[in-house]
Amino acid sequence: MAAEAGASFYAAVGGRPTFERLVARFYEGVAADPELRALYPEEDLAPAAERLTGFLEQYWGGPTTYSEHRGHPRLRMRHMPFKVNPAQRDRWLRHMRVAVDDLQLPPLYEAELWGYLERAAHAMVNTFEE
Repeated sequence: MAAEAGASFYAAVGGRPTFERLVARFYEGVAADPELRALYPEEDLAPAAERLTGFLEQYWGGPTTYSEHRGHPRLRMRHMPFKVNPAQRDRWLRHMRVAVDDLQLPPLYEAELWGYLERAAHAMVNTFEE
């Protein structure tokens, strides 16, 4: 996965297939975690997976399909209707950690991706209630 000079992170890590693998593995964990699964109102996780894939690929330099279909990401606003406490954040991070590890990215790419995901998860906490 050597990046050519000027290549986006998205291209350097393999494009959409890499983000699809990440998100699919993540949602496998979510589906098996009743407490975290309760945060997802849709019966089918496929729409949530498509939104997350689109968001991540746009964020990392891929197509802008997410914004074209959903507008500005506004992550905090979109998550505000859900009570996201530190325990749920930690569950989210646990499943995402497994998904990131499964990608087996080169260390610098892995660290950059994980750093962003960790910061984003912390930013979504909107309550300290159980």
